[in-house]
Amino acid sequence: MEHNNYQGTLQRPIGSGFNAKSTTNEVIRGIDLNGKTAIVTGGNTGIGLETVRTLSSAGACVIVPARDIDKAKRNLEDIANVEIEVMDLMEPASIDAFAEKFLASQRPLHLLINNAGIMWVPLRRDKRGFESQLATNYLAPFQLTARLWPALKNAQGARVVNVSSGGHQFADFDFEDPHFRHRDYETLLGYGQSKTALNLFSLELDVRAKEYGVRAYALCPGAVGGTELSREAPADLFQKLGYTDAEGNILPEVAASLKTISQGAATSVWCATSPMLNGMGGVYCENVDVALLSEDTTIIGGVKSYSLDRESAKRLWKLSEEMTGLVFDTGSNS
Repeated sequence: MEHNNYQGTLQRPIGSGFNAKSTTNEVIRGIDLNGKTAIVTGGNTGIGLETVRTLSSAGACVIVPARDIDKAKRNLEDIANVEIEVMDLMEPASIDAFAEKFLASQRPLHLLINNAGIMWVPLRRDKRGFESQLATNYLAPFQLTARLWPALKNAQGARVVNVSSGGHQFADFDFEDPHFRHRDYETLLGYGQSKTALNLFSLELDVRAKEYGVRAYALCPGAVGGTELSREAPADLFQKLGYTDAEGNILPEVAASLKTISQGAATSVWCATSPMLNGMGGVYCENVDVALLSEDTTIIGGVKSYSLDRESAKRLWKLSEEMTGLVFDTGSNS
């Protein structure tokens, strides 16, 4: 019997023993990553930085591609086993150059954590005319994973971890107008569809890659305080959403609900390293466990079935190849 997560057939908690308050230190306890190589995008700030710190502490060699090398060096200087390389997720040629350099090292890649992302941004387009959130949050991970596929396959046991968001609930993927060329741009709709795309990619990648020992996961880190994700958000937006008062001060009940950086990175680390996930993939996780399917539009939590739809996943894979101009052929018969 074929096991996959199309339509969310595997979306139920597996009793990880962790919860929303679990930290990276708790999740990594007892995990040995000596001899393992990891790549973490966005690894020089926020939950990406905490992810790098945790993987390194368990013995992994961690490569952090970054646009701002000086900033990356400052933020990562106290962490062992880290290599910093140049890459800009808005520049396809930069992604190719980074991947080519890594492949030339002939190292297997055991962990690819597509963590970098943007949110709350105004309408911007890359050189291809693609909307920036879709380009950065989804098309860049698709391209990077495709280019690094030989190294993932050579690891003979690898995981691709895509940091998605409960914000996928803001929007399904719009196949007719993904780049807002004919509809009004709303930043949260752009963000939502980019994260729905990431979920669909994780789902389909796992089906195509598992026979080579490569498994894929999507996850929601939760609402995390102290990251740079909201640096471009207009202040009145948070007031409209009920997060701040008229003076821009975060409401106490909102502040109390935010995760710490370590709690926010815990699900990424768990998806990347937990033996409980051996033999399972294509699932969407949150609060350090597999999430439930949720169709309740009033609750942020769980995963929407439209972001785990078989036909949408296959359609998006083909569209992504067309948009990036590459063929991501895993060689699978699935």
